[in-house]
Amino acid sequence: MNNAALNTARLLGAGLRALLVLTLVTGVVYPLLVTGIAQGLFRAGANGSEVRADGRVVGSALIGQLYNLPLKKGQETPRPDLRWFQGRPQNGLGGNTVNTHYRLILSGATNRAADDKELIAWVKAARAAVVRDNSVPGHTVEASQVPADAVTSSGSGLDPDISPRYADLQVWRVAARNHLSVARVRHLVDEHTEGRTLGFMGEPRVDVLELNIALKELATSG
Repeated sequence: MNNAALNTARLLGAGLRALLVLTLVTGVVYPLLVTGIAQGLFRAGANGSEVRADGRVVGSALIGQLYNLPLKKGQETPRPDLRWFQGRPQNGLGGNTVNTHYRLILSGATNRAADDKELIAWVKAARAAVVRDNSVPGHTVEASQVPADAVTSSGSGLDPDISPRYADLQVWRVAARNHLSVARVRHLVDEHTEGRTLGFMGEPRVDVLELNIALKELATSG
């Protein structure tokens, strides 16, 4: 075998060895190492920030859910189940068959300008619905009381949180629907209100899923 053939064979061998080593390091060792660290130090986040209730996973602390009544025959748009606190409007993109509680597959906003006629119509309709649904005997909600997060989707379209102001606006309706006192429901909201991250980042917020789990426990216990 001449030198050219030997050199070629030597180069091919070196390339093959490098391929095998890199495949082992980047395809096996590194993923196992990262997975081990994640499971050891950040288990909750690595597993999807699961939220459990009644011994089973009911959602993720990072993804919002819908609280709607079942569709009736001939009905295309479901009505919200007013026993529960409601999250932000969901104007995300696409659909999925995995998380049927939240009909999104792509994270994104509507990408509509503030003067878009259809967006303005959505906001007005959402505001009217919030006023109507949350006005109960003895307590009337005014349009000026409706916060922005009650009528607009988040930038991701997946936001699980609402503002304390929107949660407070729903207190009277939730109390009436669940035969609870306003004071007890408002205390529940206060208990589930988180402050700014590290004391200065973001805004105070309320996770709707966790709040509704606590509401269910309160309503069941009477």
